[in-house]
Amino acid sequence: MMLVYILLILCHVTWGDVTTSASNSTDVPTNIDQTVPMASANTTSSEEKLNVRLPKSLKPLHYLLKLQPLVNGNFSTLGYVEVEMEVLEPTSQIIFHMADIITKNDTVKVTTSGEVTSQSIGIKRQEYDYRRHFYIAHLEEELQKGKKYVLAMEFLGLLNDQLRGFYRSTYKDADGKTRYLASTQFSPTDARRAFPCFDEPGFKATFEVHLARETWMTSLSNMPLVETVPMEGQESWVWDRYEKSLPMSTYIVAFVVFDFAHINSSQDGLQFRVWARENAIGDAEYASRISPKILNFFEDYFNISFPLPKQDTVTLPEHPFSAMENWGLIIYRESRFLFNPNVSTPSTKEDLALTVAHELAHQWFGNLVTPAWWDDLWLKEGFATYLSYVAMDYVEPSWKVLETVVSRTLQPVMNLDSLDSSHQISIPVGDPDDINEIFDAISYSKGASIVRMMAYFLNGATFVKGLKDYLNELKYKNAVQDDLWQYLTVAAHKDGTLPEDLSVKVIMDTWTLQKGYPVIHVTRSADGTSATVSQERFLLEKNANSSDTHVYNWWVPLTYTYQSEANFSQTQAMAWMRDSGENLTITSLPAKDQWVIFNLQQTGYYRVNYDDHNWNLLIQQLKDDHELINVVNRGQIIDDAMNLAKAGRLSYETALGLYAYLWKEIEYLPWSVAVGELQYINDMFKRTGGYGALKRYILDLILPLYNAVGFEDNINDPYLVQLTREIAVRWACKMGHKDCLDKVLDLYRRWMVTPDDTGLISPNLKNTVFCHAIAEGGEAEWNAAWRQYLKTDVQGEKNNLLSTLACTKQVWLLMRYLEMAVTPGKGIKQQDVGLVIGSVSRNDVGRSLAWDFLKLHWNNIITYKKSKRGGMLKAVTSSFNTKQDLENLEAFLSNDNTDLDGNQRTAKQVLERVRNNVAWMDANYDSIVQWLEKSGYSSKIESV
Repeated sequence: MMLVYILLILCHVTWGDVTTSASNSTDVPTNIDQTVPMASANTTSSEEKLNVRLPKSLKPLHYLLKLQPLVNGNFSTLGYVEVEMEVLEPTSQIIFHMADIITKNDTVKVTTSGEVTSQSIGIKRQEYDYRRHFYIAHLEEELQKGKKYVLAMEFLGLLNDQLRGFYRSTYKDADGKTRYLASTQFSPTDARRAFPCFDEPGFKATFEVHLARETWMTSLSNMPLVETVPMEGQESWVWDRYEKSLPMSTYIVAFVVFDFAHINSSQDGLQFRVWARENAIGDAEYASRISPKILNFFEDYFNISFPLPKQDTVTLPEHPFSAMENWGLIIYRESRFLFNPNVSTPSTKEDLALTVAHELAHQWFGNLVTPAWWDDLWLKEGFATYLSYVAMDYVEPSWKVLETVVSRTLQPVMNLDSLDSSHQISIPVGDPDDINEIFDAISYSKGASIVRMMAYFLNGATFVKGLKDYLNELKYKNAVQDDLWQYLTVAAHKDGTLPEDLSVKVIMDTWTLQKGYPVIHVTRSADGTSATVSQERFLLEKNANSSDTHVYNWWVPLTYTYQSEANFSQTQAMAWMRDSGENLTITSLPAKDQWVIFNLQQTGYYRVNYDDHNWNLLIQQLKDDHELINVVNRGQIIDDAMNLAKAGRLSYETALGLYAYLWKEIEYLPWSVAVGELQYINDMFKRTGGYGALKRYILDLILPLYNAVGFEDNINDPYLVQLTREIAVRWACKMGHKDCLDKVLDLYRRWMVTPDDTGLISPNLKNTVFCHAIAEGGEAEWNAAWRQYLKTDVQGEKNNLLSTLACTKQVWLLMRYLEMAVTPGKGIKQQDVGLVIGSVSRNDVGRSLAWDFLKLHWNNIITYKKSKRGGMLKAVTSSFNTKQDLENLEAFLSNDNTDLDGNQRTAKQVLERVRNNVAWMDANYDSIVQWLEKSGYSSKIESV
């Protein structure tokens, strides 16, 4: 970071000094003024927790922003900003955020605003607090409460290559020529890297943006273009001026400068355009078709019109996130927006659609009404994640996403949330590193899961009514979660869906202000007609040395049905467990020869455990007639049972007994859950003598499905059938089925001869075909896939190829691949480094290589967004399960030279998971081996 500041100091120019020739130069200008001096706060001890929040004495009202990014020159940005502020409390300082920016001190002016004659306010001193990113202007007189003032300054910024702030990126055009573009990524705390500002979500203001560009390029911003005028003194340059924006937070301000093509999808008076590289614009067709439909859906759903006159959507080759919801200018990574039916997988299409729906949901939940601070990040991300499924069910009803949300979102996050090192949804954060670290599954997926639970226990109509009132009353403002609880409670009491003495806040605080979730124990009476229901926090492994003394109890909405009724549609709470911890008695149940099932369609965020008799009744029902049980609950029963067994609360004999019915199952959801849970056992067994028996068991389990759906793929099959076939083929090959392996090897060899034949290998099966062929082959097979990676223009296919290139068993190829990933210019984008390392770690041969490589390069990988290292650490250590693995991990994490900034929470989670894996092996390995042997799958060999 200091290098950036030194370079900027050496290249400062005054506003308007750059000529056309300078903008085309690769050298930086040298006529520099004094940079802002460092403040004494920079020497603060690292042990001290800095208060990085801005004072509340000033409130920004409006920004006038002018930027000239030298996209095709030296990558500097010449900037000018005026910010109008209202004084809320008297102050003699103006403090706002700034990073990687140099001010031209003698241009900084402070004047009164809104008066006939503006008055100048003298500036005694300017300083910069590097650690807090604070620019501080010390004034010669106190600003008066209630008055408005304007601060103006010229500054110099940098188009960095770190995918944050205002950054530069490159791509190859049709002729192979490198092209440059400039784009923004401001969330959560990087607007300050593009222009000086009050960079907190609570400081909403209006913006008037002016962007300078060369005439052959295009610029976009949040609002429509008003005018384009020639730039004085700079031939072939123009200014684009944009309309004044609505009040919004700095993190959703956005602009791009590029030379892309676009598709016009405008309808109903709203300008809607989709922008992509000219070579890729055809692959934006599906997204351009569904995006306006989803936007219209949300307008109807919320009964609130989209408040902007236009919506631009841009897809870029490089972007740090899947997408960013900037108001009126959503930016996507290509792999999450472009779809080519010849090479893109069906699941890629679903990911694309859900991502589009997620970002469009943000236009209301996040942009129109914005969390007051990042501790309520979930208030926008959890809602956008849940609402994306609601919108997708409208656009693509045959995909049944309101069912698959269980296996895609709810069940995976329960695994994370069953760790003692999990965190509550609404969590205090301050430092940018802390803020970045909570952009995780808890904020997104758990947030979505408890919103989904709330939508069911309130009922859909009441839920939507409360959301509408919340958005209407707080539009263009900021909110905390208590605001939402208030509007939902009013709607619930009015509709009678909650008792008058119970509020949404009372219920939901137990889910957002404490971590984890409960397991509900259902113990039936001797005759079966009643059940005692109790709750306790579900942990995969209880830590006897834990310092957590909090008593965990929740308000739990209970739903249930039984065998003779089998009504799985009653998803509104039939009874409530209070957070007092008291047991509840459920009566009017059937006789003991009938099963009961709680948590219908798994709408509640909790697990359910039954007595052995009820578990056995469920096993028998699945064997006799599995379709009597709702498909979501079939998945829920498997997921609950396997995780209860994992935690030592249920025998694996019972949990695996549920799998016996799967030879009849052809639905995607139960199978996706079943193989997902087997994946853990598979990972734990891989380096043990019992693995051969497990492989034979899994292969026998999967073969009926493999034979039913077949190897040959048909793109005209229903979407979920294609996904089910992908499961069958992937697992059959993984378990060594000869027919499957012969087919994939034959296909790959034929493809190597005719690599341009896009119809030869179905996109749905391409990962499996490429992975196993590369694993069985050598350098020639690897190089063929690498050539395809370099050749393809579809980022989604590039990602799939990056993962399959990691399947080789050749150690030297894996090492070369890892080194390529972190070496600039080798063809792998920095956004994809984690994909490469994680994929290599999943390879039996590559596991130790990836671990050693990550340790060696840890401090140097993605230095600008350290939280991304945490994802790599999770991937590489996911199958660690020996005491030696644990000792190696502990040594790495405790090493003083290991930089864990931005990953403290992730490091604790990874350490706990590995400890759990070690404990699991001690507790369960032998018993599963015995169960396999008893079931006819022996690990023993014949005696000599």
